This record gives sequence, structure tokens and C-alpha cells, in this order.
Amino acid sequence: MEGFLDTATQLCIDWGYWGLFLSAFVAGSIVPFSSEAVMVVLVRLGLDPAFCLLAAATGNTAVDTGYRTIATYLSGADAHAITDLAVDYVRAFIGHGIDAYSAAYPFESVYTSPKRLMMQEARDEVLAVYRSEGLDKLPTWKEAEDHIALELEFMAALGDRIVAAAEADDEAEVERLLATQRNFLADHLSSWVPLMTADLRRFAQCGLYQGLASLTDGFLQVEEEFFDEIFEDEGEGEGEATEDAAE
Repeated sequence: MEGFLDTATQLCIDWGYWGLFLSAFVAGSIVPFSSEAVMVVLVRLGLDPAFCLLAAATGNTAVDTGYRTIATYLSGADAHAITDLAVDYVRAFIGHGIDAYSAAYPFESVYTSPKRLMMQEARDEVLAVYRSEGLDKLPTWKEAEDHIALELEFMAALGDRIVAAAEADDEAEVERLLATQRNFLADHLSSWVPLMTADLRRFAQCGLYQGLASLTDGFLQVEEEFFDEIFEDEGEGEGEATEDAAE
């Protein structure tokens, strides 16, 4: 971990904020508690955490609250931050293990099955959706397919495909992928993630995780509003076409 922090610090010195973003990307792939590691780089260099988080007003209350909460936490972080966050990570996401109500468990099955168990119907459903798009988890990923990270990554993967389809002027594929995203959001992410983020606020003590809960809620709200808008516009367009044909 110390070696990574030294490397990330040097990247920030050499490349400024772009180095910070690169460090975050690398950390997300190979180092546990990646956000915490990058945060320590911020503290070491004395960079403005608020600027690094792009904490400008976005128009979404939950997103703005999340940015402010995280920025406030980072601005007061000290050399013990990684240890503090590691402890809070266990408290927030793992719990004491006595029952299924002692932490914010990041699996859809826990929140959608009657006995709050892992590897239930939700896992099978999302796996089927992934595979219908030719996707599967990497062998190195040991968690279940209904982990929040994989569900969000699936949305991101579809987003990349939408961009590629749009660049290729494949309107039908764009529409199909958007519909897949909308359905996955409604059937899965929106059905359980707000319950998990509520638990995260309940169990986490550090502002980083409290802010993360708000950011996640805000992301879902923005996504839902986006899909409501584009599919409402699509419906209006179809209605106008029908009226024109009737005339």
C-alpha cells in the first residue's frame, strides 16, 4: 500500500489532477479501499479535495449533498484516514455477522429475498441479463453477480455501447440499449439500492461513506429522470406520427 501511495503521489506531482484521476483508476483495479488510498494522496499534496471531487452544484440535491459531505470529510482528513476508513468499511459493509440486518450489504439478493440471503433469485436474474448482452464477470471477481459494483458497471458498459452505436449511426441499436438500461434500472438498481444506501447512512460514521450514499441516490434519481424524459418524448413523437397518419 505504501508503495502505491508513493507512486500515486509522484503521478500527481508530475501530472497534476490528471495524475490523480489516473491513480484512482489504477487503485480501483488493484488496491483495496482505493478511494481511501487516493484520498491520502490528496492530503499529502495539500490539494483541494472539493476541487478534485468537482463539487460544483449539479442541480440534484442528493448529488450536491454527497459532494459536499465527501469534500468536508477530505478537508479534515489526517494521516490516520486509511485506518479509520478501513474500520468504518467493516462496520458499514460487513457488520458483526449476527444477522442480515447489521450492515449495508452490497448485494441485491439480500434486499429482495424474504430471508435476506445471498445468491438468490436476483443474482440469477442479473446474470441472465449480463449474458444476454454477451457479458460476464472476470474470473478474478469473487463476489456474486448482483453486487452493486457489477450492476453499476453493467450500466456503464451499456453506456459505452450506446456511444459506439450512436457514432455508427445505428439508431435501432441505440434505442435497444437505452431500453435495456431503463429496464435494468427499474427492475434491479432502483428496487434495492435506496434501501442499501439508507443502511449505509445508518451504519457508516465517516463522511466519505455517508457522502457516497447520497451520491449513489443522486445518480439513480438522475438516471430515472433521464429515462422518463427520453421515453416520454419518444411516446409523444409516436403519438404525433399516428395523428398525422390519421389525417
